[in-house]
Amino acid sequence: MTVALMWEARAAEGRGEELLTWARSQELPARPVRRETFRAPQDRVLVITWWDAAHDAELPELPEPDGELVSRAVHRWRFESVARD
Repeated sequence: MTVALMWEARAAEGRGEELLTWARSQELPARPVRRETFRAPQDRVLVITWWDAAHDAELPELPEPDGELVSRAVHRWRFESVARD
């Protein structure tokens, strides 16, 4: 089964590039099958990692950034892959 972990944060005002750089520099203790980093308006950063694991497996996740770097707590979601239509 493939599990995707989504990590999304919104930077404090004017700190979008800094948050993006921070997120891209975070190393995980294990290597995912795939990892992608995105940015969006309002200085939001999204990191998705894909893992060959069960939905409830213990997997490494990106940490919370320093509270001054973000405007709110990080949002996290976990999804499992389903068959294509």
